[in-house]
Amino acid sequence: MLVRGGRVVDPTQPLDAMRDVRISNGVVVEIGEHLDARDGEPVVDAVGAIVAPGFIDMHVHLREPGFPEKETIATGTLAALRGGFTAVACMPNTNPALDAPEVLARLAEIVARDARCRVYPVGAITRERKGAEPTDFAALARAGAVAFSDDGNTVMNARVLRDAALRAADVPGVFISHAEDEHLKGDAVMHEGAVSRALGLPGSPAVAEDVIVARDLLIGAETGKRWHIAHLSTRGALEALQHARAHGGAATCEVTPHHLLLTDETIRSAGAAGKVNPPLRAEDDARALRDAVRDGTIDVFATDHAPHTAAEKSGDMYRAAVGFTGLEVAVGAYALALPDLPLLRFVDLLSCAPARVLGVAGGTLRVGSPADVTIFAEHVWTVDPAEFASKGRATPFSGMRVPRRVLATIVGGELYRVAPALT
Repeated sequence: MLVRGGRVVDPTQPLDAMRDVRISNGVVVEIGEHLDARDGEPVVDAVGAIVAPGFIDMHVHLREPGFPEKETIATGTLAALRGGFTAVACMPNTNPALDAPEVLARLAEIVARDARCRVYPVGAITRERKGAEPTDFAALARAGAVAFSDDGNTVMNARVLRDAALRAADVPGVFISHAEDEHLKGDAVMHEGAVSRALGLPGSPAVAEDVIVARDLLIGAETGKRWHIAHLSTRGALEALQHARAHGGAATCEVTPHHLLLTDETIRSAGAAGKVNPPLRAEDDARALRDAVRDGTIDVFATDHAPHTAAEKSGDMYRAAVGFTGLEVAVGAYALALPDLPLLRFVDLLSCAPARVLGVAGGTLRVGSPADVTIFAEHVWTVDPAEFASKGRATPFSGMRVPRRVLATIVGGELYRVAPALT
């Protein structure tokens, strides 16, 4: 096919110009100006739109195997396509956990049958994600794991984590930290601060994240294992990361749309729909995160897409499940949070950087690269969970008007239209 008339934005070339993109046999074969369509070649009209390397979400919960009532590979990857993501990395808090090659083999069968986009599994750091015994990292990597995490749980025992990092030091695949000290967090259901006190709800202090981030960065530096901080949410965690880098550390980090845009004040109106780990923080933290995106401290945009059933997200804050859906909202929410962010930086955070961190194909439109493409436009739309492809409909973004919309995704040369062209 020929994607014609769009503004091609690709930080890897670097390129930000009006260009046409020709795709053949699942790869990019030509980029140029005013390319003519060949006989029988389908043309995708991208006039008025931005054409970028396919977006990659490196932090998604697809819930399969084990929790098909929340999400499946089929529904989650369709939600990814609709959100502009041509690839996702799925976290291991499934049932069974992604802690053994045979579990990854079963997942691969489901992906081959049902997935609408590329799916990269994240293997568990410890068996059953219980934080006691490291997994066989080399075997998991051979079975397809691109990274390792106990996400949803913190590996609280520092000796276990250090031993795991030493065992995995020479294995490809970054360690991804879920950073919450379980003892400091306690039975918290939101961020500890003025809002939690006003609502009479137990809160998790920011330091519960800060101390784990600092600990894990030290372990990463001492063991030589590549490290990535998931869903970073506090000013203190940012400062720990900046300190580590100033002393030679090379850890990376990600930020979610909800931690950039929303705060603990959101809980007053959203209630359980806004319950998430780490929790929505104070405005000072959100402002620090936005500044850190602008100054380059933040490496990656990731959604932490975590769907649940309507029943699980209903009721009070104590009983409601943790997390909410995010794939179909992210592009618009990021643009709303950071309207001044240059497009080259926006695309790098969503596409090029996740590919670099995970060491996977994609993240570029260079000739010869996989034909994974995201087409989006500056267009205001209103978030309506009833239109989601995801089974998870709970989101604190419901009803919000956001300024950027995905029009189409192309995965390996196959086109999926999300919205009609704007011309």
